[in-house]
Amino acid sequence: MTNELNELATFAIVASERSFTRAAIRLGVSQSALSHTIRRLEQRLELQLLARTTKSVAPTAAGAALLEDLSPALEQIRHALDKARSVRQRPEGRLRIVMSRSAAVMVLLPRLRAFAESYPDIVLDVVTVTGPVDLVAGEFDAGIQLGEYIQKDMIAVRLTPELRLAVVGSPSYFASRSIPKKPKDLNDHRCITLRLAGGPYRWEFQQGRKSVTINVNGPLIIDDTHLVIQAALAGVGVGLAYEEQVAEYVAKRRLVRVLEDWTPPIPGFFMYYPSRRHQPATLSALVNALRFSEQKSAR
Repeated sequence: MTNELNELATFAIVASERSFTRAAIRLGVSQSALSHTIRRLEQRLELQLLARTTKSVAPTAAGAALLEDLSPALEQIRHALDKARSVRQRPEGRLRIVMSRSAAVMVLLPRLRAFAESYPDIVLDVVTVTGPVDLVAGEFDAGIQLGEYIQKDMIAVRLTPELRLAVVGSPSYFASRSIPKKPKDLNDHRCITLRLAGGPYRWEFQQGRKSVTINVNGPLIIDDTHLVIQAALAGVGVGLAYEEQVAEYVAKRRLVRVLEDWTPPIPGFFMYYPSRRHQPATLSALVNALRFSEQKSAR
């Protein structure tokens, strides 16, 4: 089918130019290659499409009839190709992105208004999940995820500086319970467990060269850090969330932060996607809008 389309397109150009010489220059091929293409098409159709003399080339009756039917179809194909190329060149259309709700709130929403105003022809189709996702299988253009969970064969672009997790509980919860000084003290506390795609998240701590992982237990297992915070505020138990998410509550003493010296930085959020080749303009626009830089961070 590809060869037939190429042959038909070549025939249309020779017929419109009425010259193998001019058509060869326009197509960037030799006259002999052009003649061979036309002969192959005529042999396949068992029709003479072009009348040739030493001085001129003109469509035969059969060639003229074919050209009349062919021209609208070729024009439609050219239009479709131009439209496809515009996706690469002009930021417009739908972009399907997958991320956690925390990433949506912390990374996307603060910059969404500026992005929407700069690129009014882009529609972001956002899907929130609780764990890593296969972009290709899910038919996503890109995803936002913590750096430690991104596969090595993906292109990854940093969107945030390093983050820290915070262990928090309400003053009312700690009013009748001791403050945990070491991670193992959490075994004596009601903990709000965060569920990820692979199951309950095991709380990881580090202090210097010491690393500790705790399988916490408690009355509640939920799949979103914002819900963890609300449960902690309600006095349900001790929760784990991002430092940025709880900073205001800690400052207003609605939450008490504990084990702060046991929570080292983690890589932060990255945008990831399968390939850098032929990147659509819509994806490039979003990457550039969300990309982390020291200059942006200092503003």
